[in-house]
Amino acid sequence: MDQFKGQPRLPKFAVPKRYDINLKPDLVEHRFLGSVAVNLDIVTATSFIVLNAAELSISTDAVSFTIGQSSTVIKPSRVELFENDEILVLEFPEEIPVGLGVLTIRFEGILNDRMKGLYRSTYEYNGEKKTMAVTQFEPADARRCFPCWDEPACKATFKITLDVPSELVALSNMPVVEEITNGNLKTVSYQESPIMSTYLVAVVVGLFDYVEDHTSDGVKVRVYCQVGKANQGRFALDVAVKTLELYKNYFATPYALPKLDMITIPDFAAGAMENYGLVTYRETALLYDDQHSAAANKQRVATVVAHELAHQWFGNLVTMEWWTHLWLNEGFATWVSYLATDSLFPEWKIWSQFLDEPTEGLRLDGLAESHPIEVEINHACEIDEIFDAISYRKGASVIRMLQSYLGAECFQRSLASYIKKYAWSNAKTEDLWAALEEGSGEPVNKLMTSWTKQKGYPVVSVTVNDQKLEFNQSQFLSSGAQGEGQWIVPVTLCCGTYDVRKSFLLQTKSDTHDVKDFIGSTDRSVNCWIKLNVDQAGFYRVKYDDLLAAKLRYAVEKQLLSASDRFGVLDDSYALCMARQESLTSLINLMGSYKDEVDYTVLSNLITISLKVERIAADAVPHLLDYFRQFFIALFQHCAERLGWEPKPEESHVDAMLRGEILTALAVFGHDLTLDEASKRFQAFLENRNTPHLPPDIRKATYVAVMQGASKSNRSGYESLLKVYRETDLSQEKTRILGSLASSRDPDLILEALNFMLSSEVRSQDAVFGLAVSREGRDVVWAWLKENWEHLTKTYGSGFLITRFVSAAVSPFASFEKAKEVEDFFATHAMPSIARTLRQSLERVNINASWVESVRKEDSLADAVKELAYRNY
Repeated sequence: MDQFKGQPRLPKFAVPKRYDINLKPDLVEHRFLGSVAVNLDIVTATSFIVLNAAELSISTDAVSFTIGQSSTVIKPSRVELFENDEILVLEFPEEIPVGLGVLTIRFEGILNDRMKGLYRSTYEYNGEKKTMAVTQFEPADARRCFPCWDEPACKATFKITLDVPSELVALSNMPVVEEITNGNLKTVSYQESPIMSTYLVAVVVGLFDYVEDHTSDGVKVRVYCQVGKANQGRFALDVAVKTLELYKNYFATPYALPKLDMITIPDFAAGAMENYGLVTYRETALLYDDQHSAAANKQRVATVVAHELAHQWFGNLVTMEWWTHLWLNEGFATWVSYLATDSLFPEWKIWSQFLDEPTEGLRLDGLAESHPIEVEINHACEIDEIFDAISYRKGASVIRMLQSYLGAECFQRSLASYIKKYAWSNAKTEDLWAALEEGSGEPVNKLMTSWTKQKGYPVVSVTVNDQKLEFNQSQFLSSGAQGEGQWIVPVTLCCGTYDVRKSFLLQTKSDTHDVKDFIGSTDRSVNCWIKLNVDQAGFYRVKYDDLLAAKLRYAVEKQLLSASDRFGVLDDSYALCMARQESLTSLINLMGSYKDEVDYTVLSNLITISLKVERIAADAVPHLLDYFRQFFIALFQHCAERLGWEPKPEESHVDAMLRGEILTALAVFGHDLTLDEASKRFQAFLENRNTPHLPPDIRKATYVAVMQGASKSNRSGYESLLKVYRETDLSQEKTRILGSLASSRDPDLILEALNFMLSSEVRSQDAVFGLAVSREGRDVVWAWLKENWEHLTKTYGSGFLITRFVSAAVSPFASFEKAKEVEDFFATHAMPSIARTLRQSLERVNINASWVESVRKEDSLADAVKELAYRNY
């Protein structure tokens, strides 16, 4: 039996074709009974059958194998469950011949509270606490519910039957075909599913309300939610019906199942999960309340629904062959969710916000501890960690880069043929490239391999030298170190105007072009700006020589560049500054050029960068901190005055989102007028929860402002926020409060807020929101994490949420000593599921520490920041 241990994949001698599963969850004792009959195709004669199982009780007499038509039943001589490998090995006294047969297993399991496998979630009904049973199987937890071949390539059909309390709603992937009630219990049988992977099987049992609609071709769509909240599901329902129609046309393939249910789960680790025909969501990602949800909440519901429904084609119908190709699922669904949202809500200008995707991808991929888009996976416990900004955001960004290179129509046509070719089966990254190559005639595989098979990305340096433009590429690393990589870079550029765009492929380390090739005449080159990576369509950074950088700064100030390009100039400059390839003095002078900025996405990133620079300044040059804050307040004040505190009639969706972000930043920077106004409005809100003076878009900003003045000795703001938290039943409101509670500057109060996160009043999925602490809270969070490490590992096990705690507690530090202290702690508290996250977090600490040291040596910084602080904006 030992030959099967320590293997990344299951042996191939038995292929599952059909599962007949019966489950009986006990919602009182938190256990379940089950049985499964698997139709197998034995392709190699064997005396062993090896499949996945974990945390299930299976006795030897609960297993049998029926050989083909002969009805000969054989019992295994040994049944072993290897928990480390999560495999069940069955040894039979005689060899099972090649051909068909049925494996039958009875088993028992625990309805766990760890949000994976078949687990329990709690909710209130008529003031009484109730338990529901729900599944979360991606990536590798179907094995915790029933023994199975738990790999994406082992597709089969599923016939599911549930025995549940008769008053409850019981849902699965397919419609109900029969329901038989027998006293307090009922047996619910579902239609057999089409062929699909185990990680997409789903079951939910509990009390729910729903709203319903149909697509034009008769697909029944429902949104299920807690009793009494059905109306909050209407917005998502509308988005879902329209999105299914849109994807049917885009992929040139109809939605494959007779129904689509979307349901909110109170305890849910991820944002949502695309189970075929039964998509599960956190409440914040599916429910929208006209009165209490912010514009950002509405946008999140739309994009998450669009993302999950994209998976019904890209992931469910065509599935990755192995987790190495996870990015095909997630990168694609992320990219196409913008396409769908833009089609439904063109006024949101969502494509301009797509820039957040490459930005987050570039931030993570600038680490030496990043990983390639296609990453080797050798054990199930490694999979969780790659549900990250590389698979989702870099994945989406290289897809956009390729679509931009090939053209939208050709790209869509090729995708549709890829979906048709691989429907009901599995595909690898190369299969997508082949389809796009066939449709476009371009060498897609050659172009894209450098982006998916190696980690990192290039920085393209451009210099003007004697009427020639010199281009050089090298791997960009946030540490400032030299990397090895080389890419085929689709370089695009504009010179002084967007009327003419030039492009070429940079396939070598360096290349030189005549300026007149791009501009037409050398006279214009003297004065005009040159911008590479037009509209930020490429996944790379650009470093300009001093002359070109000065011209770009002027172009930003005079609003001569598109919003996407203004974003790119700023973000590249920030990244180069962090990597110590550009001074902080130079970065803040560039930031000063954005004083008249009005674009939401640009301003949102400017805020993010300002908050980070403020933290670095506080560590490096604390005597200049007040000047930095004064400068940032001045930078955002103009925009804050334009937006005001209350929504304007007919204002844009993005202005509504921007208002909250700008006011939050001003509160954190200590702007007195903002803090005073927030305090007044909060008082009005405490007196009347329906006051028009605290609309949802500014609540988070107000809560953060209130916490800036709260301390252990002045705790009324903190207590009031807790009171609001306890009274509301809207998850979005609870999340806003949790994200604000620890933003106080008083370490004692921060610790109290962190302990509250672990109390029974906060669902374990939400505790991580409370780690957004002020700089003063870094040491508190770290001490708290060490103190509670055992509790955290028990609660979050090997799931991905534990990685959020590690990165939130470790990454904000900025000293080499602290990095050493963190390393020493985890040397004796390591877990394989956090290994990659820990290495990345420590690398960030070292990058911050080097940056701080470099800023301390900048002679001209003090004069520059003082001048910016006093400049009359």
